[in-house]
Amino acid sequence: MNRFFSKSSVKDVLNNLSMYRYHLIHKRIAKNILKSIEQERGPVDSNFVKLSNEYAKDILGWEGYAPWLYVYSAISGNFKEGWIPDNYYGKVVVPKLKGDYGKVSDLKPLSKIILKSDVLPDIAYYVNGLFFSKGYYVLDKNKLQTELFENNDIIVYKVDNSLQGKGVLFFEKSNFDIEKVYKLGNGVFQEYIKQHSFFDRFMNNSVATIRITTVVENSGDITVRASYLRIGRTNDSHVQSDSHIRIPISIQNGELDEYGYMSDWKRTIQHPDSMTKFKGAAIPFYSKCLSTAISLHKLMPFTRSVGWDMIIDKDNNVKLMEWNGYHNDIKFSEATQGPCFSDLGWDKIKS
Repeated sequence: MNRFFSKSSVKDVLNNLSMYRYHLIHKRIAKNILKSIEQERGPVDSNFVKLSNEYAKDILGWEGYAPWLYVYSAISGNFKEGWIPDNYYGKVVVPKLKGDYGKVSDLKPLSKIILKSDVLPDIAYYVNGLFFSKGYYVLDKNKLQTELFENNDIIVYKVDNSLQGKGVLFFEKSNFDIEKVYKLGNGVFQEYIKQHSFFDRFMNNSVATIRITTVVENSGDITVRASYLRIGRTNDSHVQSDSHIRIPISIQNGELDEYGYMSDWKRTIQHPDSMTKFKGAAIPFYSKCLSTAISLHKLMPFTRSVGWDMIIDKDNNVKLMEWNGYHNDIKFSEATQGPCFSDLGWDKIKS
């Protein structure tokens, strides 16, 4: 190969192109969100923009991290030092504090092995051409349907690497199609959770999600840093990122914030379909959710930050729907509750 066109230089070019594309996508997303917020509240204060640019350049090392800081400032009505921009989190914090260990959460059939907990509503798994029971014994495919629906009227199938509500299917015994599972690929079969009546007040045709973010500090202590509730819409079979409503939750007492946020980040004081107001409502058995998240994180401490998606069921039990150990969402919490991680030194990590 020509000495001016080595393998290493090709790799560097591809890496740089990938990095450029990643940050460009984040810039566009942040720009669109900011535009939506400004339609509701007016232009973000120019002084906040100036402070965001200076903070991104002087503290984080590059002005390209500023667009998310504009969004955070527009939501909070202020500029706050210590905020972590989402693209900085993804390309600087995640590789340093998680690495490939965080990606394990994408392989859903491994969760019960790693977390060793019955809070996961797993029934069975499909992995590399074989079906497995929740005890990881190989199942005869002809007996799979019996295994799945023995105690369940409805089941959920979630594909590995499914994100933002994509790759989720619902089956009843009458319409179960094993060929669809083969086409979808590896994943987990789970019970359909019947949520606590508290959540039905807001929306009863889909299961809400309580997102709790925990971190492993340098001391080894595990602490809760942020929390919010995700609720679906009338036409949703399950919560999806392109239509959900998110409401910040106080980690001190489980109370919902007065404002929820639509998928375009505009505010609402009530669910737009059920018209149920958020103010004054508190998550039942919320302390159980917090303690469960901390206990689970102790079993996977290599991943320094985790987003846990859970719910309280009709029997007042915590159920873990899934967990995100890689690029879990922090931008909503940073904007509405942050800075959530300012004491951890993440702003000093350099790429």
